[in-house]
Amino acid sequence: MGATMALSAGVAAAKTSLTMYYPVAVGGPLTKIVDGIVADFEKQNPDIDVNAIYAGNYNDARIKALAALKSGQPAQLSVMFSIDIYDLIEQDAIVAFDDVVSTDEEKAWLKSFYPALMENGQTLGKTWGVPFQRSTIVMYYNKDAFRAAGLDAENPPKTWEELVAAGKKLTKKDGSQWGMMIPSTGYPYWMFGALTKQNGQVLMNADGTETYFNNPKVVEALSFWKDLSQKHEVMPKGAIEWGTLRKNFLEQKTAIMWHSTGNLTTVKKNAKFDFGVAMLPGNPSRGTPTGGGNFYIFKKSSDEEKKAALKLIKFMTSPKNAAKWSMETGYIGVSPEAYKTKELKEYAKSFPPAAVARDQLNFATAELSTYQTGRVRKLLDDALQAAIAGGKTPEEVLNDAQARATQLLKPYK
Repeated sequence: MGATMALSAGVAAAKTSLTMYYPVAVGGPLTKIVDGIVADFEKQNPDIDVNAIYAGNYNDARIKALAALKSGQPAQLSVMFSIDIYDLIEQDAIVAFDDVVSTDEEKAWLKSFYPALMENGQTLGKTWGVPFQRSTIVMYYNKDAFRAAGLDAENPPKTWEELVAAGKKLTKKDGSQWGMMIPSTGYPYWMFGALTKQNGQVLMNADGTETYFNNPKVVEALSFWKDLSQKHEVMPKGAIEWGTLRKNFLEQKTAIMWHSTGNLTTVKKNAKFDFGVAMLPGNPSRGTPTGGGNFYIFKKSSDEEKKAALKLIKFMTSPKNAAKWSMETGYIGVSPEAYKTKELKEYAKSFPPAAVARDQLNFATAELSTYQTGRVRKLLDDALQAAIAGGKTPEEVLNDAQARATQLLKPYK
């Protein structure tokens, strides 16, 4: 009896406990899916306990994880915005994965992800974030509405010009259906990053020290976004809410919406009409920023905790679980190997929209991320909303945003 108790106490003492915060940005029952994957991990790893905490949206997750670090009860890992990388490095909060992996197998795993999804996770010669719930912006469209308007439902718009032409046919004069909607709240800088990439210009340099907000191509992209409502009248005037756009699409108040591929499975389950998913149109080339959340490991963790966190992250990003996560949500399977699993291969064959976001990675760029990310991003968000919902010109607001961003980034150059 005494020996049994001593053995039990030894096993309990050997357990490593992990706390992980994660966000949900697109709604739906994603917390149950995360809980299920974590439960599978714990079954296979009885020496590791995981407390997975749903923390709200991306901003909430960052605030709660960093508050826990300062409170003395830190988390060991978290899923946070891929664009948080510079702030987390500056706060000395995270450790590079290069400093945690040790075996050849672990080093190979670190190189297994789609390169486009790694752009926001690498800087200063190291990998600080590993992709998990990653997305691109895709174009959802109502095929029934296309047919009713005399449009080819199997050939959605491929250029800005075709988008405007289709939008005019799809917009009903009684106001019951708009041609298209692009959300201008929530993450407007993200949507704008797609328009600027399509127009041949990215928003920042690769070192996070310079922005290009008043580049003529960027100004032109904002003029086009504004013209969709003001000039072409294919989109409602004023703000279009990120949080309610999916509902508007499902209620057929708009025939086209641009939104995260993370909405795909929910749209599939709830659409009462025939719908399609396509890459975003180009001008002339296609383009989208990647988006979503990466895994980070916090520096204050012990070596044992870092190893256990790495084990959990490897499990959750394994081809099998990346495939499961992609099918359950619509997020991109984060590695080519995920799309070679029997399950995701058959799913994508039976439901081709499941592969659109992955295929669009060929035209993707990094999401806006710089030092002082939150402040720089707010400058751009405020400028976009002042032009789209207010009366200011794109040149005026973007010149101002660029001047302020330059000041903020001056110490980092």
